[in-house]
Amino acid sequence: MATTEHPPPSRLRTWMLEGLSDMAGHQQGPYAEAEAPHKGQRWYRVMCLTGVDYFSTLGYQPGIAALAAGLLSPIATLVLVVVTLAGALPVYRRVAEESPHGEGSIAMLERLLSFWKGKLFVLTLLGFAATDFLITITLSAADASTHLIENPHLTSLLNGRQMLITLALVALLGAVFLKGFLEAIGVAVALVVVYLGLNAVVVVVGLWHVLTAEHVVTDWTSALTTQHGNVFAMIGVSLLVFPKLALGLSGFETGVAVMPHVQGDAGDTEEKPKGRIRDTKKLLTTAALIMSGFLVATSFITTVLIPANEFRTGGKANGRALAYLAHQYIGGAFGTVYDLSTIAILWFAGASAMAGLLNLMPRYLPRYGMAPHWARAVRPMVIVFTLIAFLVTWIFDANVDAQGGAYATGVLVLMSSAAIAVTIAARRAAQQGWTVAFSVVSAVLIYVTVANVIERPDGVKIGACFIVGIILLSLLSRLARAFELRVTNVDLDPMAERFIRDMSHRRIRFIANKPGLRDKAGYRAKIEQIRADNDLPETEDFVFVEVTITDPSEFEAGLTVRGEVLHDRYRVLTLEHSSVSNALAALLLHARDMTGCTPHIYFEWTEGTPFNNFLRFFLFGQGEVAPVTREVLREAEPNRVLRPRVHTG
Repeated sequence: MATTEHPPPSRLRTWMLEGLSDMAGHQQGPYAEAEAPHKGQRWYRVMCLTGVDYFSTLGYQPGIAALAAGLLSPIATLVLVVVTLAGALPVYRRVAEESPHGEGSIAMLERLLSFWKGKLFVLTLLGFAATDFLITITLSAADASTHLIENPHLTSLLNGRQMLITLALVALLGAVFLKGFLEAIGVAVALVVVYLGLNAVVVVVGLWHVLTAEHVVTDWTSALTTQHGNVFAMIGVSLLVFPKLALGLSGFETGVAVMPHVQGDAGDTEEKPKGRIRDTKKLLTTAALIMSGFLVATSFITTVLIPANEFRTGGKANGRALAYLAHQYIGGAFGTVYDLSTIAILWFAGASAMAGLLNLMPRYLPRYGMAPHWARAVRPMVIVFTLIAFLVTWIFDANVDAQGGAYATGVLVLMSSAAIAVTIAARRAAQQGWTVAFSVVSAVLIYVTVANVIERPDGVKIGACFIVGIILLSLLSRLARAFELRVTNVDLDPMAERFIRDMSHRRIRFIANKPGLRDKAGYRAKIEQIRADNDLPETEDFVFVEVTITDPSEFEAGLTVRGEVLHDRYRVLTLEHSSVSNALAALLLHARDMTGCTPHIYFEWTEGTPFNNFLRFFLFGQGEVAPVTREVLREAEPNRVLRPRVHTG
């Protein structure tokens, strides 16, 4: 609101802060650019973006299933597929309906809570989201470097350089996003088409070898019967080991997070983007069906064709079961092509995670005042997330297994929160059938989450580190921005505008008054006290300003000013905002800009220590209003001559 001129920004700064998002046609949310809501990419192209995360788990999921379930791997994978299609898919189809702008289950749960408890709850979920997305970037890059090093033609050349290779892959991913999001989608489409095509070849060849070597299946079934006795025992054990296979559920949260980039229909509106919702459901369903088919087929062929000892640490199939089959049954040339494709898609799996981070974090943190203004721009955030990924890679020494627990924990917590959110939504909509169904899914996912935490507690410890880091940095950021003018716009009703314009012919004098009984004696006593404290003549007239606190945890909001005459004599402006001082400062600056006159405002001193008053202001929007109002004005208007005057008596 200040009129002070600033020097033009440098070319680098302009490039770094270009727009609020170049991640697609537009980005939804309070800071979105005003573009047509139907712009974006076709759903199957966006599916490839989220699919680089989801589909790339084929690079390691069959090996994880074999290590966790042994001969039961195909049956345990069938359990995973059932949970995917009957549980996770319906949940996220409902999430797409409830949050069509990509906010996901976090926004659904945010609506249930207000004030600081709501903000802290969202920050906790953002911590788990950051765990999920950032570990996706680092784990996938580390697994890509493992495939590169384990290639028979490159082992001798690259052995011992995994850390360097992983860091280079993370840096390259960041460079793609600095270039632009459209390029990222184009790369994702090519990678997914090639990777799924090569996997289809491996599956077909593997099934052919299974069919032509009949003893393979009979040996497997005989061993299963010997180990577990009957079908019911097999299913029971599969349910017990299922939490270890939970990485196969990854991809749904990012599928919703990148939802704003789905094109939808030309008739879509921001309030009702029906085409986008429909096409996002297609995206989620198609991805789930493709992945389910590949998971069942690959778990079967890898279990019956690969010796069990090869899955263990140091074995040739450890973390690369399908690559092992590609080299073993199709040849070195095809195997190398398959390795390169796997490396590429694992590296780029971080793209959907990066897109999710860029969609979630700028949506919440700046709005809460818990991130700098530049956090709304894409490129600075890409650099921040890339540097954090470097740190995580270094801490875990680019080890895939060491990051698996944190990855699974992040995925499962977000999926459990999504299931709980849609259960509540169904109950509020009086949909009894869906409420029961989603409750069952919630119970299953919560069980899996708890079992995973018990099995791998390091995952929740890592998630807790992210949560503590986000909350701590967020509070420090909000503290640093405490005196920032956080009123986005000021709207005066006709009566309020009339009061200000009338005073501008003399002197604009406001009295800050605490809303109370609003009786005639109270207003008369207040005027007399202000005149006595500031030695003002009786000829001076005043307008009272009364601010009602709304949600003090909100950082930015618009301001509506209403004018009224009380007791046929006293003119009063009423305001509602999360902070008294910010509302008053915004009103003063708006009155100055509207009239060209310097407004004055008068306060009484508030009782209490300065520290306690500051805490009251920081947490509840109140406290010692006069000095804080002056400080907000000083930051908003550095030119002392142009700054509205604050008087305290």
